[in-house]
Amino acid sequence: MIHRFDPTHFHTTIGSHEPVLAVADGDTIETWTIDAGGRDRNLEQVHPGGNPQTGPFHVEGAKPGDTLEVTFDRLWPNRDEGFSHGLAAPHVLDPDFATRMPYDEGHHDLWDLDLERGTARIRKPPGGLEKLGDLPFEPMLGCFGVAPAGGQAISTATSGEHGGNMDYRGFREGVTVQLPVAVDGALLHVGDGHARQGDGEIVGTGIEVSFDVTVTVRVLRGKTIRWPRIDGAEYVMAVGNARPLDQAVQHATTELMRMLDEDYGLSYRAGSALLGQCIEYDVGNVFDPAYTVVAKLAREFLP
Repeated sequence: MIHRFDPTHFHTTIGSHEPVLAVADGDTIETWTIDAGGRDRNLEQVHPGGNPQTGPFHVEGAKPGDTLEVTFDRLWPNRDEGFSHGLAAPHVLDPDFATRMPYDEGHHDLWDLDLERGTARIRKPPGGLEKLGDLPFEPMLGCFGVAPAGGQAISTATSGEHGGNMDYRGFREGVTVQLPVAVDGALLHVGDGHARQGDGEIVGTGIEVSFDVTVTVRVLRGKTIRWPRIDGAEYVMAVGNARPLDQAVQHATTELMRMLDEDYGLSYRAGSALLGQCIEYDVGNVFDPAYTVVAKLAREFLP
């Protein structure tokens, strides 16, 4: 069944909030999100901001210990203006270099979005970027997840085992994400659309814009995972969220090893031998309190 949902309020924590809609295993949800700053498709300020989430959606039959599978069927901006911050964060730069950055001037950029062509163009380019031209859309969700255990409500400024503000550019249309279910119904939240974004979200934003979102949800009963996983056309992937960065690497690598064992029958010995020569790592968010690392393996190497 396909459900159309128009939100009227939004959350800046991911937790056990009152569900806005109950859907069945296998259903599809068509909805929309506001941008990270709280503006809707008409550029009206409808929320104070902070990665507001649409939802949560209660998925019938999902129980703690299960896995929720979410396929991003459609992710697309729904207005012709986006925004981004204009300076690299000081902690991604050498300290002495960061002292030269004009942080006190509050730089930001507006982007004109062509929804038919799928391109973005900076409206007032900083000096030297006058010939930059159009950048193609790479639509993605920066923040989404399921309610964590124990009645927690975790800020959408950060991330964890439940998902959250991971800002990984691989969370794009067509991929299927697996999330660990910790409460009845899973309680799926979605938000923080980016028309495109570089690795790491080093300026603290992508091109932020409100989104039309279509997802299909499935419950994998009895399948228990610890960290988010991604089933893509070319790669299988596992996500680790933590700080410092090496801890995020540990979480992602461990979850990928578990995935190879549980889903593909590769022992830890076999998985080690394969990943030792074939693993790849992507960097997600390195701006917010928890960093994101994605460990991935090309499908061509799977048994």
